[in-house]
Parts: sequence; C-alpha cells; structure tokens
Amino acid sequence: MYKIEEIEQTKHNKLSSSRVTAIINAPIEKVDIADWLLNLPDKEYQRCSTQHIAAGITTTDDGQPMSINVETIGSALMIQHYVAVIHQPHYCRMLSISDAITPSGRTKVQVLWELRAVSIDGQTTEFSNTIHATATPEFMDYLEKNKMTISQASEARQAASSAHNLEETPLFASSIGRKALTGKYGS
Repeated sequence: MYKIEEIEQTKHNKLSSSRVTAIINAPIEKVDIADWLLNLPDKEYQRCSTQHIAAGITTTDDGQPMSINVETIGSALMIQHYVAVIHQPHYCRMLSISDAITPSGRTKVQVLWELRAVSIDGQTTEFSNTIHATATPEFMDYLEKNKMTISQASEARQAASSAHNLEETPLFASSIGRKALTGKYGS
C-alpha cells in the first residue's frame, strides 16, 4: 500500500492552518464528499476558485485514489498530489507532498486537506474545509537558501491560505449540494 510519511505539524514547521465552514443545502443522507471529490470534473474545480487552474483524478501505483490539483496560493504555483488516505461519504483525509513553484525557486510542502460533513437538521449539512500546510525538510533548505525564517514563510502562507479557503469553501459546499440533490456537477 502506498504510504506518505506524514510530517507532524509543530510550531517549528507550521506554515498555515485554515478551517472554513459553509452550509450544504442538502440532507446529510444525500451528501457524499468522497464521490464528489474523487469524480470532480476539471471545470467544476475551476468554478470553485479564481485560483484553481486544473484538477484530475488518478491513483497511486497500488490503486489508492488521488486528486491532482493545480492552483495558486499567494505567489506560489502549487501542484497538489493528494492521496485519499480516508475517503468516506462524510469525511475525506487527503495528504500531499506538493510541489511549490515560487518566484524564489521550487520546493516541496506537505498539505493535509480534510473535508467533513456534519448534519445540522433534516435539510442542511455543515461542510468544513480544513487545510494544514507543513514545511518539509526540502522546504527548510529552501528557506535557508533564500535567507528566510519559518515565521516569515508562515505569515505569508497563512494569509494566502486563509484567503483561498474563504473563497473556495462556500463554492465547494454549493457544488457538493448540487451533486447531492441532482447527481450532476455544473452551475
């Protein structure tokens, strides 16, 4: 089984942590985040943020589902290689060692993406979109080479990640709700 060695996020390697919630206008029984995410068309992904460039679905060599997402976070072009560590109707845990291409060079960042649905009542569901970015050893070398501190990198990444998450979360929730009720993507 394909395994990414997850780096535990600490105050010494934390780049960002952002959690945003939005309402899905569908009962939880109809919501299936894993189905939505692991079948997400490229154009639907692009509709969910002005910073989304492309998305595709693939697998690891041993068959674990993956979502490949290309987007900008601040000044970085991010290529996310999310492995579906957990993919259930109401919870997905996606882990990526992501390529970050910045004006100062190329490096790697670990990104943990958690998507969760919790019932509010018989007609609505709360969707939470949580992103944790953690410095890899390669990223720490990148900082040293560019004479930056982890706190400088973290400050920039936190602001960019929070803004990105605030934009995409309500649009993800709307897309998930539409898929839940109609079985289709699209506006």
